Amino acid sequence: QVKLVESGGGLVQPGGSLRLSCAASGLALEHFAIGWFRQGPGKEREAVSCISNKEISEWYRDSVKGRFTISRDSAKNSVYLQMNDLKPEDMAVYYCAADLGAPDDWCNTPAEAYDSWGQGTQVTVSS
Repeated sequence: QVKLVESGGGLVQPGGSLRLSCAASGLALEHFAIGWFRQGPGKEREAVSCISNKEISEWYRDSVKGRFTISRDSAKNSVYLQMNDLKPEDMAVYYCAADLGAPDDWCNTPAEAYDSWGQGTQVTVSS
């Protein structure tokens, strides 16, 4: 049984940082493309970042480029999202997801491509 669990969310002031973690059981994340998504209040779920299975391809939405970094730790079977210089518009529930069908060295951005999802972690950016 595949299970993804996000952690690391919380309350942070504008300009602050958080590191989100996505830990997996029942699935070796290193073999699959992993995406981070978010859904803010009253908004649709949107892709934030993704990383291919061999870490060659990464993608970031324009609004987080230069502030967010996605990474993997295969030994811990985890994927991370380092978020710096957080802004109020980053406030959302953040989800990680695994795309079991992505080709090598590629990650997709549509949520529909992803097969397994975590339960989400809340990120609140407020002074």
